[in-house]
Amino acid sequence: MAAPSNLHRAVVEHLVRQVVYERLGRPLPQVASGPNPLVVNVSARHCHLTQEAVEILFGKGHQLTVHKWLYQEGQFAAKETLTLIGPRSRVISNLRILGPCRSLNQVELAYTDGIALGFNLPLRISGDIKGTLGCMLMGPEGFFEMSEGVIRALRHVHMSPDDAAFYGVKAGDTMKLKIGGPCGITLDRMLVRADKSFKLEIHIDTDEGNACNLQTDTPCELTK
Repeated sequence: MAAPSNLHRAVVEHLVRQVVYERLGRPLPQVASGPNPLVVNVSARHCHLTQEAVEILFGKGHQLTVHKWLYQEGQFAAKETLTLIGPRSRVISNLRILGPCRSLNQVELAYTDGIALGFNLPLRISGDIKGTLGCMLMGPEGFFEMSEGVIRALRHVHMSPDDAAFYGVKAGDTMKLKIGGPCGITLDRMLVRADKSFKLEIHIDTDEGNACNLQTDTPCELTK
């Protein structure tokens, strides 16, 4: 049976893995069986912008356009990208914007990105940007200088109240993610972000994903 076209790719992959393992007569490599499938995604470097910043960079009245819908409801990777200019004119090209627009400007990078740029990145919860580094962003219609907002985002898990009840946690708690496979690791201090609008999804960055060679069929377990 074909999967509905409105399902996110991560959900489709989970359903496909489930069918494959059933036909092989093997259990799906998922230890905890909560109300929703556990989805682990690598969050590549990106930025969040205010509408004001978008218009400075792309022109008056410009609206972000959808390139790809993300797993969380209403969130998307925009077609628009930017160039980030760091110290000593070091740059990162094709920095993806995530939409919709927000109330603050924030750039999220991995530590290796910071090394390439010459940044000593602070590890912060998304939205906690006071006193952080700034940068210059370049778009097709102009430059936008951020006085602060460049961070490495603390790894975190989005979950609904039902998921939080299943795992016995609340917003602000921390959990552990055990990642299997030949490069298996355990990531501590996984921040819990709980809201009725959230789907169960873990965000780690590219450094963390590469360290364990995370693949779509890599077994993962979320624990307290």
